[in-house]
Amino acid sequence: MNYIVKDENAIYYECGYSSDNALFLKLGSDSFFITDSRYKIEAEEFVKGAMVLIESNLLTKANELIKKSKVKKIHYDPKEWRLFHFEKLGKNLKCKFKALPDFSHKKRIIKSSEELLLLKKAATLGAKAFDEFANMIKKHGFKKDEKMLTFMAKAMLSSRGEFELSFDPIVAINGNAAKPHALPTDTKLHKKDLLLVDAGVKYKRYCSDRTRTVSAKKGFEFDYEQKFKSKKIQKAYDLVLKAHDNAIAKASSGMKAKEIDALTRNVIEKGGMGQYYVHSTGHGVGLDIHEMPYIASKSDTIVEDGMVYTIEPGIYIPGEFGIRIEDMVAMVDGRVVVL
Repeated sequence: MNYIVKDENAIYYECGYSSDNALFLKLGSDSFFITDSRYKIEAEEFVKGAMVLIESNLLTKANELIKKSKVKKIHYDPKEWRLFHFEKLGKNLKCKFKALPDFSHKKRIIKSSEELLLLKKAATLGAKAFDEFANMIKKHGFKKDEKMLTFMAKAMLSSRGEFELSFDPIVAINGNAAKPHALPTDTKLHKKDLLLVDAGVKYKRYCSDRTRTVSAKKGFEFDYEQKFKSKKIQKAYDLVLKAHDNAIAKASSGMKAKEIDALTRNVIEKGGMGQYYVHSTGHGVGLDIHEMPYIASKSDTIVEDGMVYTIEPGIYIPGEFGIRIEDMVAMVDGRVVVL
């Protein structure tokens, strides 16, 4: 199949290297990595299985190669392209460009054994950073606001700059945790407050993703067992943990994604809090923090061995509190393994 790739992670998947200004072009048996002179040294060192071409105008060079090859059809993912760039691609060419949405994500949905090891390492580093962040909060975090706690979280997660973050961490206290994608506020952390932390790190470009909700008592840890002073919060927390555990215990290869979603959703609905579960059960994780498969109530995707995704049920009561418990899992030999 002939195709052109523009997304940075998609390019990396094809040839082991990418930059913020590059194209990967597959034409028959020939592969080309096109970038500008800023990346010449790294590209020539790290690109595998493709000819490195250094050009100031990437699209012009791509058009020249396509025209010379005389191929009749090129596949591309329309989600990768801005209209401005796409209109320049294929200008004055006779070949047909065929849109394949999520083209690279579909190729990457089943992880190799090597990728599984990288994802496990990323998840392990993330879990270690959560422990270090807990220790920092216990020593210096109380009476600090969410903005400062977020700054502290970034330092811990990145090991003070050694690792990239999967995304900007979420650090939310009490009512702000009711927003699934909460932004940091001036709310300060006090003992016995509810604290939600959602964060991840990258290892060799592969992402991790984890969420814990805790009662920020003296000596707390980011683990599953939590005791809250409010009976309402405790009920919600216990339901979310039960839903999380149910999906991990009962999901298996061959199930549809919507069936796995039901393993969390049914628990929360039977507990009388279904109206406060406002998002899907999870999403795939890999080179991108959100990939296929999407574990959602309308998804007919068959979950197979080698797929990696999150299990992250939640309950969010506006103005009061939010709870989410999230782990990254892999489907291995028909069953779920927590990474």
